[in-house]
Amino acid sequence: MTRPVHPKKEIEEALRYAQANGWTVKVGGAHAWGRLYCPYNDAECRCGDFCIVGIWSTPKNAGNHARALRRVVDHCTTHQMNVRQ
Repeated sequence: MTRPVHPKKEIEEALRYAQANGWTVKVGGAHAWGRLYCPYNDAECRCGDFCIVGIWSTPKNAGNHARALRRVVDHCTTHQMNVRQ
């Protein structure tokens, strides 16, 4: 089953980038459009603090929110260690 498309194109591109890197997008939640889940969910990966990221439906600046989502994906410490090996 495919997920719904995010209404902001910048954020949708960031979500596709995250999915291409193994992250999972789950739509729904109380105040967020959805959540982004790390494929590793490793307790040693920055103490698990960044393994779940909220995806806002209408952020003040969609470009900044999209960059923040990409930054979380790019700075996953477990992923970086696996790529170096």
